Amino acid sequence: MAILLDNLGDLERTHSCGELRAEDAGKTVVLMGWVAVRRDFGPLTFVDLRDREGLMQVVFNEETAPEAHARAKELRGEYVVAVRGEVVPRSEATRNPRLSTGDIEVRARELLVLNEARTPPFQLDAPPDKLASEDVRLKYRYLDLRRPQLQANLRLRARVVSEIHRFMDGEGFTEIETPILIKSTPEGARDYVVPSRLHHGKFYALPQSPQIFKQICMIAGLERYYQIARCFRDEDLRADRQPEFTQLDVEFSFASPEQVYRLIEGLMQRVFRLVGVELPEKFPRLTYAEALRRYGSDKPDLRFGMELQDLSHALEATTFAPFALVFEKGGEVKGLTLKGGAHLSRKSLDELQEFTRRYGAGTYTPLWVTDFPMFEYDEEHERFYAMHHPFTSPLDEDLPLFERAVEGGETALLGNLRAKAYDTVINGIEVAGGSIRIYRQDVQRLVFKALGLSEEKARARFGFFLDALEFGTPPHGGIASGIERLLMALAGIDNIRDVMAFPKTASAADLMIDSPGELDPSQLDELHIRIVED
Repeated sequence: MAILLDNLGDLERTHSCGELRAEDAGKTVVLMGWVAVRRDFGPLTFVDLRDREGLMQVVFNEETAPEAHARAKELRGEYVVAVRGEVVPRSEATRNPRLSTGDIEVRARELLVLNEARTPPFQLDAPPDKLASEDVRLKYRYLDLRRPQLQANLRLRARVVSEIHRFMDGEGFTEIETPILIKSTPEGARDYVVPSRLHHGKFYALPQSPQIFKQICMIAGLERYYQIARCFRDEDLRADRQPEFTQLDVEFSFASPEQVYRLIEGLMQRVFRLVGVELPEKFPRLTYAEALRRYGSDKPDLRFGMELQDLSHALEATTFAPFALVFEKGGEVKGLTLKGGAHLSRKSLDELQEFTRRYGAGTYTPLWVTDFPMFEYDEEHERFYAMHHPFTSPLDEDLPLFERAVEGGETALLGNLRAKAYDTVINGIEVAGGSIRIYRQDVQRLVFKALGLSEEKARARFGFFLDALEFGTPPHGGIASGIERLLMALAGIDNIRDVMAFPKTASAADLMIDSPGELDPSQLDELHIRIVED
């Protein structure tokens, strides 16, 4: 049965639940928030009141505040209330050292019940290993977001973005917004496409990144651009990917890789100080080839210090079929050295791996991975693709080889080309990636040709950009840092959805608003779209 609700009127909150301390004893305060827990002890009723700053224990005494006490008996979890009362010290026996407010409580004199609540479909204060399934929590995301950990993540995110703005503004960069409705350029991940009502049979695409537009800003003479940009990719999802995401996007003219490194090292140092971490002034560097050789990954986690050891010479005479097959194909067999690990069982090794995955391994270790391959070969489609994107410049010393590969028809040489591309890696997470761009039209045309684009197709897709390159384009370069991945590294989280307010599932669905959804027939008619059943 519904209870009688009160109006807030002109009552104003004086303090948050989490900010009061022992020195506030004696103050009359007004608190507002949600009922986390109610404990009934006859003439005394205790309520843990929660807002975004924390918890405060509120005591309702039948003897000193009978009306408020009677109303407190009606309270249930997640009811929204306002309380007026006095801050008093707790007795030594009832102090709660687990709470920042655990030395005090509020003795209530007045209670307003502002709204009631259904029983939540899951326990909001459950420990991490007892949480409801992620699908249930995403369906009721507005409840899941009441959990203190998620709120802390989102507030850290806001602080990080604010610090980025301050840093980039201080470095003389201009924040410039680029379009969201653009043209599809099918290279790399799939585009999200948007049908045009006014232009029959034509489509916009949502940007995978502002790449071309930020390069246009360099051609326009703006020289130093940045943006906190929304980006979209229609690709299969993983724990560190979402169909829509946010990135710090940076571009500047007359840039060398060294300038980019210094800029991002300074930015990362500023951002990581928000969580009390001092990063080194200069990050160590590994080339892509060296990273693969030593760690078997282009984003190695250097905290473990465990490099691959080549075992090929010791095993070259083996009859063990899997190894023998590797040697037959010209490959190598490598292994890791774990000192003192000979006695560990497979179960122990699995548990160690799970422990380090979940809880991390202590100190932060950043590095640069440089000199990525310019192209990678796709066996399925039997062609080369740009490893980063088709606007990445080759190393200067590889340019003659590039011309030979494309103009001389020696396409196999494309696999040997190195790019002026670089990634920032922290604890095995790629938190930023960028490159020095192509600024010469002749080199850009070579890239398009290497990717199998005819002159006609290149003109249809990128004609405006090729034209722009003819009007005094300065050398330029930049980088983009995924805000969500950066937050994952900062907060030590392995699920990207925990640093986003309203994420999608692994199948790119929003369970809360039931998206994607169907369109009305009238909307489809306006767009000249017909749904064809399989």
